[in-house]
Amino acid sequence: RPVLGFTILIDPGHGGEDDGARGRYYFAKKKWRLIKEKDIALSLSKKIHEQLQKKGFSSYLTRSVDRSVSLAERAEIAEKIEADLFISVHINSSDKSSPRGFETYYLDNHDDSAVKKVEQVENKDLKGEELIINKILTDLVISRTVTSSKGLATSIHARIHDKVGKKYKMKDRGVKPGLFYVLALTKRPAILLEVGFLSNSKELAKMLKDDLQDSYALAVADGNVSIADDLDV
Repeated sequence: RPVLGFTILIDPGHGGEDDGARGRYYFAKKKWRLIKEKDIALSLSKKIHEQLQKKGFSSYLTRSVDRSVSLAERAEIAEKIEADLFISVHINSSDKSSPRGFETYYLDNHDDSAVKKVEQVENKDLKGEELIINKILTDLVISRTVTSSKGLATSIHARIHDKVGKKYKMKDRGVKPGLFYVLALTKRPAILLEVGFLSNSKELAKMLKDDLQDSYALAVADGNVSIADDLDV
């Protein structure tokens, strides 16, 4: 199917009362301001949205302002617009200041303890019966989407490596499987981007720059173009 037939939903992580991760941006000696994951995710998602439209895709956002959007609502939007692909945008964080770099996730099972820590953060709003239901759903979705999702993740990640990793000296942390319920609920090929670490002050300063965000957005769009004809959606 040509690119013009593809509909892509971009999902800025968090929003509204949910700030996501937080970090300090030092703009002068001992002077700083609080930066919230939800704000960077929205800014970057808008740029990705614009780049995809320029490439000929039909592109939509789960939110275009700072508002709360439940996981179920994000999935409902994907169904309503009949999205072929779903891309969730997040900013990583750690309890240490040294971790850095970008990584790309697709929905699949794994035994990686480091990935489980990221999952705990992104899945924290689910509990009880809802969590059990989503665990069952996840296994069903994985069997249907894992090949396409991994292909999408690999294609986009390679472009990020070339256009962002090298230029801005950001560490490539790789393509990884992860059990993220926002991806499972969409029931379609989907990936989750972790752009960099808010908890690393040098990396945070880079991510706030329009130049890096523009390069990242273009990389995501180019990765979609590369894989579009090969995806079975």
